[in-house]
Amino acid sequence: MLSGNEAIALGAWEAGVQYASAYPGTPSTEILPALAQYAGVRAEWATNEKAALDAAIGASFAGGRALAAMKHVGVNVAADSLMSLSYTGVGAGLVVVSADDPGAFSSQNEQDNRNYARFGKFPCLEPSSSQEAKDYMRVAFELSEEFDTPVMVRSTTRLSHSKGAVTVERPATSREFASLPPFERKPRKYVMIPAHARIRHPEIEERMAALAQRADDSPINRVEWGDRRVGVISAGVAYQYAREIFEGYSFLKLGIVHPLPEQRIRDFAERVELLVVVEELDPFIEEQLRAMGLDVIGKEAFPRTGELTLARVREGAVRVGLPVEPHESVEQAAPEADLDVPPRPPALCPGCPHRSVYFNLRKQKLLVAGDIGCYAIGVLPPFEEMDMLISMGASIGMAHGAKQAGTPDRIVATIGDSTFFHSGLSELASTIYNNGTICTMILDNRTTAMTGGQDNPATGMTLQGEASQPIDIESVVRSMGVEDLWVVDALDVDAVGEAIAEATAIEDRPTVIVVKGACVFVPEFERRPVMAVDLEVCNGCGFCFRVGCPAISKSEVVDERTGRPKAAIDPLLCTGCTVCLQVCPRGAIVETRGEV
Repeated sequence: MLSGNEAIALGAWEAGVQYASAYPGTPSTEILPALAQYAGVRAEWATNEKAALDAAIGASFAGGRALAAMKHVGVNVAADSLMSLSYTGVGAGLVVVSADDPGAFSSQNEQDNRNYARFGKFPCLEPSSSQEAKDYMRVAFELSEEFDTPVMVRSTTRLSHSKGAVTVERPATSREFASLPPFERKPRKYVMIPAHARIRHPEIEERMAALAQRADDSPINRVEWGDRRVGVISAGVAYQYAREIFEGYSFLKLGIVHPLPEQRIRDFAERVELLVVVEELDPFIEEQLRAMGLDVIGKEAFPRTGELTLARVREGAVRVGLPVEPHESVEQAAPEADLDVPPRPPALCPGCPHRSVYFNLRKQKLLVAGDIGCYAIGVLPPFEEMDMLISMGASIGMAHGAKQAGTPDRIVATIGDSTFFHSGLSELASTIYNNGTICTMILDNRTTAMTGGQDNPATGMTLQGEASQPIDIESVVRSMGVEDLWVVDALDVDAVGEAIAEATAIEDRPTVIVVKGACVFVPEFERRPVMAVDLEVCNGCGFCFRVGCPAISKSEVVDERTGRPKAAIDPLLCTGCTVCLQVCPRGAIVETRGEV
């Protein structure tokens, strides 16, 4: 059994991929670690998605099959190169995996990246199972080389993280890593100056016409005949839901979603009484069918937002009067209305080095521009101390823009170490260049934590376990010309607070605070003796609850004077970070003699 991400990695290996690069981002993260385990592949974490794609492009131009993997919003970062890559074409096959996130389970939007394929004029494949995820990778590389084009393989959260049985095959080539032949120089193809772009554009249009013909003939676009009263066109995970709800009816199952197989669609539509499109997010297929002059039921039945489920597909079908019958598994799949489930919002882990930062930011009542990472949780109770968040690296630029526009507020940008290398460096450079006056806090927790603890340029370790030169954040910031810089221990609450106060008091130049403290899930984190509450001293003031630690809760013991419950600390959750001890105004929290 393999997850969709693991199957994508296996399929790339079987197809003979030689180089792969990615930036970790849920739901795509597991692809590269899975691929890195196979022989004959060079797999790397890049600083961002554009860097990943650029490296894959170089590998392809040099003659090695290459893969770039990223989550859907990562394609936005890589789009500059991706759009021009469509014009240059490839050397050896090049596949871009886009893992979309319907439902925005771990993302700031729900964008549908099938639109990128149409926009950029390259094919897009959409598997519906782990087996297809593996198989389509070989198809993608073959299409890439045959038609001289990048190919996008679109996954979604449900496919990436669900598991299915997969048949393993032998790889297309020897899996010992082999050197490539000397580079074949083709400046008119690979050097995309305006004169060359004007020549290539008509060739791209011819390529798309040829790809459309291939889509009509491709076996991964297949018809499954059944009851012809209803004909359903679907792709990806949506196909799995549609197959169960429209059981027994006819299906046109698409593996290539761009370009669409127009003739096959017309033939299918002629042979069914009612044409239905089931797809997640945008009416990507539906709109093109309507443009072809076909009558189709689509988004008037099925939602444009959120992840599809069996229940949502059935509800949509019933709402517009489509002939479907209740199904036991569907009824069991949507019991939400009958359950009273308490909310479980995310929280900073016990011992998280970001805790003292947001405790102090709330205390000092600052305007905070946040970024993508665990520290985004600072917007939630009990901190509620984040005022803007838009995309990777944007915190510094937003803070600078707000200040330059004239906000009277003291403003701080918070950004993690991996995000700083991803896209924060350029924003800090822009701020410094334009005489910005904001305070930037770089939260260095020694990992890319929110996606599972991947290494980054500051850690000194590559994806495949090779030691590398760690890039020192403090040195980088000083080399950019920042003179006012503080380096503080993340677990020293007072030191963090003092640094924030001093840095934000400077109003005529940029300041930077590097907050250093290892994530609890990396080896550098030092677990200490756990904390305990002295119930004789605690009066239930609740101040310790303001640090938002899951290890701290209200006990059943009520203070006789205040009538408030006293605090309790779970020794199994506590990591001994001492933040609660430092903030307790009564000294009611103490260290135990050893770990529990």
